[in-house]
Amino acid sequence: MTKVLVVGAGVIGLSCAVRLAEAGHEVQVVARDLPTETTSAVAAALWYPYLAYPKERVTAWSAASYKEFLELAGIPETGIQIRRGSELLMEPQPDPWWSSAVPGFERLPAPPPPYADGWSFESPAIDMSVYLPWLHARLESLGGEVTRRSLTTLPQDAPLVVNCSGLGARDLAADPSLTPVRGQVVVLEQLGLNEWWIDDNDTELPCYVIPRIHDIVVGGTAHRGDWNPDPHAETAKTILARAERMVPALAGARVLRHKVGLRPARPTVRLDMERSEAGRIVHCYGHGGAGVTLSWGCAAEVADLIATTE
Repeated sequence: MTKVLVVGAGVIGLSCAVRLAEAGHEVQVVARDLPTETTSAVAAALWYPYLAYPKERVTAWSAASYKEFLELAGIPETGIQIRRGSELLMEPQPDPWWSSAVPGFERLPAPPPPYADGWSFESPAIDMSVYLPWLHARLESLGGEVTRRSLTTLPQDAPLVVNCSGLGARDLAADPSLTPVRGQVVVLEQLGLNEWWIDDNDTELPCYVIPRIHDIVVGGTAHRGDWNPDPHAETAKTILARAERMVPALAGARVLRHKVGLRPARPTVRLDMERSEAGRIVHCYGHGGAGVTLSWGCAAEVADLIATTE
């Protein structure tokens, strides 16, 4: 049994920690922010590959995660529901590069005006206010723990470190290729909406409506290089207006809260191992807007990588 120190308590860090604990390792997670304080907690958390590359590895990781979420959806305590929804397009396009990861992917025969194309599929929708505490509890049941600890460098006192620090890896791993992509959302009361909707035609102002168990997450923004963690009132108005045009049933819905998350974007996801004087460091960060979508696939690869290098 190896002692493993996982840095970062978002969905990537917790998923890796759970997989490693299941493999028999002694796991401790250390992080500045506890799970419900992380960027993961802000996520609308619909399974959907977004701002994550390279395409081939992301497709494989996404497919593995999809399969895992299907199984976890059978456990009510996870907060996962499988919902059908649609992505709407202003211009005809070929199938997305990740479509092979999705069972039941189909084209829309008659997209609603003003859209010209689109597709539909069933996707796991994860209520992060439920799922992150469940993951945390799952780790603790396996003997792992999560400790709040601010770091200025990656720990040098552990033989095996798994770096899942997200945007924090910009400093901890001295990686300037990481950049924030600011995402603002509005959380609405649940009005009985069951389907999700996505309009990603404007790359800086993606519009999405994701129903969860107790609320509906409406977004959003994708402003690269913006470090501002505070919601903008005018942006919220724009988000709601666009969402109501796409899903008129949202008109008049009560606003519960406003949130902002900084997605950790990178040209490619980093998942590799390096050697340090103290031992091994496995890096797993740069998942863009697809941390949930890639979580279990990446966690499995991290566990395999460690197992094959022991």
